[in-house]
Amino acid sequence: MKVDIATLPPVRIATMRKTGPYGPEIGRFWMAAFRPWLREQGLLGAATYGIGHDDPAVTPAQDCRYDAGVEVDADFTAPPGVFITLLPGGVNAVAAFSGQAWEVPGAWQWLLREWLPASGRSADFTRPCTEYYPRHWRAEADGSFACELRLPLA
Repeated sequence: MKVDIATLPPVRIATMRKTGPYGPEIGRFWMAAFRPWLREQGLLGAATYGIGHDDPAVTPAQDCRYDAGVEVDADFTAPPGVFITLLPGGVNAVAAFSGQAWEVPGAWQWLLREWLPASGRSADFTRPCTEYYPRHWRAEADGSFACELRLPLA
């Protein structure tokens, strides 16, 4: 994976939360809850984010928190069950990921366990790690897709 260092601006997002195991359940959450909500709000095609708040090696699977988010304007009002948050900007390692959903955890492990120590940099875990899906992203017929893995750096 190619990794660049970039200073990113803060972004206002509307999020829906899923609590429970990471893995295939996240894809089902996007398809059953988040994408239909995006469609209802007229937000399909906007830039979206995935935010895993917990390390599944430390947090019990049933307690892992994951937010699916979408960029929204300042005048967007969140309906019940949806929350507005500001993703802080700052310096990030930005890794270009391309592959299948089941490969995402391995890509994060590589970024955190191999790239980060070799880079001489330190992570800033006061800011969330995110997966960024640009406007109008889509999965290919075989299920593969591209996104950015964004790791905040100190």
